[in-house]
Amino acid sequence: SFTMNTYLFVYDLMQFCGHSWIFTNMIIRFMSFGKDSLADTFYSIGLVMRLCQLLSVLEILHILIGIDKSRLFPRFLQITERIIVLFVVINSQEEVQGKYVVCVLFFLWNLLDMVRYTYNMLARTGIYYLPLTWLNFSLCIPLYPLSVLAKAFAICVSLPYFESFGTYSIKLPFPFAFSIYFPYVLKTYLLVLFTGMCFIIQNLLSERKAHLGTGNIKKKRS
Repeated sequence: SFTMNTYLFVYDLMQFCGHSWIFTNMIIRFMSFGKDSLADTFYSIGLVMRLCQLLSVLEILHILIGIDKSRLFPRFLQITERIIVLFVVINSQEEVQGKYVVCVLFFLWNLLDMVRYTYNMLARTGIYYLPLTWLNFSLCIPLYPLSVLAKAFAICVSLPYFESFGTYSIKLPFPFAFSIYFPYVLKTYLLVLFTGMCFIIQNLLSERKAHLGTGNIKKKRS
């Protein structure tokens, strides 16, 4: 419906504005301060980054109620990966926030999202600009695996701090005699992360084939 399409356009516009502000801020800071700007990336843009990622949870709802035709499971994996790494790993450990890997991760996320939300906004209005369509369904193929590697590296960097501070580790008193050692949870999650990556890459390749096939390109050109 027109109302739902307008709502989705506004949602994509908000996300585009947020991610483009983060991306532009990172570029300007790096050009102005060089490598010194990398250490405090999280402090300068972390709030907006957290807001954008929280807002992205709505995309799962969009798919569930049928106003977005994307596949649920791949999108759910991508969103939960970011939520876990951003809020559980990075946000909870101040020592990790100053690492260069955070800047690399934010750069990859925002580059991908700027392209994706720009494509989505134009698609809501029936506009399919071929170079943008190609970029949207091609850029994610090399950059998504790189972002997964950055997430895994951020988790590995955080492990010593989770071990030292005992963050999120739980030891229940008698008579339960049960404990959760959170570094083990993160190490297990690394396996889930790379397993999910294989599934998501297959989905990205199938989407690229579906949207960039010869017949679809000719149809969008006409």
